[in-house]
Amino acid sequence: MIKIKKNIPLIDQHDRSGFWGGKFGGNFIPETLKKPVLDLENLFSKLRKNDNFIKERDKHFKNWVGSPTRFIKLQNLTEHLNGAQIWAKVVSDANGGAHKIYNATVHCLIAKKAGKKFIVGDTGAGYAGKMLSMAAKKFGLKCKIFMGAKDIKRQKPNCDAMRKNGAEIIPVYTGSQTLVDAVSECMRYWVSNCDTTHMCVGSTVGPNIFVKICGWSTAQISRELKSQLIYNFKKIPSKLKLINCVGGGSSAYGFWSEFIDFKKQQVELIGVEAGGPKNSKLHAAPLSRGAKIGVLHGAASYVCQNNEGQIKETESISAGLDYPGVSPIHCFLKDTKRARYTFATDEDALRAYKLVTKYEKLNPSLEPSHAFAEAIKIVPKLSKDTICIVNSCGDAKKDRDILKKRLGKNVFN
Repeated sequence: MIKIKKNIPLIDQHDRSGFWGGKFGGNFIPETLKKPVLDLENLFSKLRKNDNFIKERDKHFKNWVGSPTRFIKLQNLTEHLNGAQIWAKVVSDANGGAHKIYNATVHCLIAKKAGKKFIVGDTGAGYAGKMLSMAAKKFGLKCKIFMGAKDIKRQKPNCDAMRKNGAEIIPVYTGSQTLVDAVSECMRYWVSNCDTTHMCVGSTVGPNIFVKICGWSTAQISRELKSQLIYNFKKIPSKLKLINCVGGGSSAYGFWSEFIDFKKQQVELIGVEAGGPKNSKLHAAPLSRGAKIGVLHGAASYVCQNNEGQIKETESISAGLDYPGVSPIHCFLKDTKRARYTFATDEDALRAYKLVTKYEKLNPSLEPSHAFAEAIKIVPKLSKDTICIVNSCGDAKKDRDILKKRLGKNVFN
């Protein structure tokens, strides 16, 4: 059985061909992209070890992104559920309202170092696109965002923000008109324009280098959390559960990065995928509902497929989790049994949203509401000295139309 190596960042635990565990990840790319990808690999390898680049990143994280984000106990919800303690890492406090700002900032810094004037990206929930448009504006880059036509309709607030920041939104009408198709079109565009344009993949998916850049960027979340745990508890608690939604998997990797070396008896990592509508066969949960390994967007991972091996349509109330694949890193964590993966339905997420907003001054988006659903499910069964922490990685402003339609008018704090 392949094991995780200690004291080495998980993003670096791949073989020479870019595979984690010998089968997840890799670089399934056209010949025309081999040189641009190699150039990016070489540049990032140098930058991540460059003290000046790290200082520049940290300066922007602190002064622009707003690090560190809050770590708070949800006292009212804890008392209501009468079990383990529930805490939240409120990453939605970050500039723009979600964790995507870390990856967008680093990609724009890399683009500047590479001498590129244009940057392109994909988005589903709109947060990756919104954050990239913000970072592009800050660093003087021209920006295009590829987004499924279905997602453009259901995530209007973030689309408005992208346009306000000067980005051009390219609607994608092919396939399911969601995130999977937006990523495909973005990659096709980059193939033809890689000489002048840098591509920012919005999650820990895609060819190996994009998984690494995104993971390196979002690891800021767990660095902060580790310090905050020691400040609040004087040490890392002996019974800790870190619960995170998983779509592509960027916020979950960032949330878990500093804790992967801990024994799972002390720190359990729990990923919650999108189970889709309760009475539908469609979902976006390849890790927890029996998907097979396939190749999607340049990497091998567990992928929702039909009987012919074609990419299967997904369905979720959450645009940010509505993706048929998942990060190869999460596939590796599943196979090594370091992380446990489950799913929450649309209805579970809505109930969790209602409960969290009823008892706390917190307004999580539909993505982390899936994680809160799992926390609400398990907390009453756990001892009071167990600490359950949910990564509240996005705010619900983008979901206001969906929440109004599904839950009524008075849903916000």
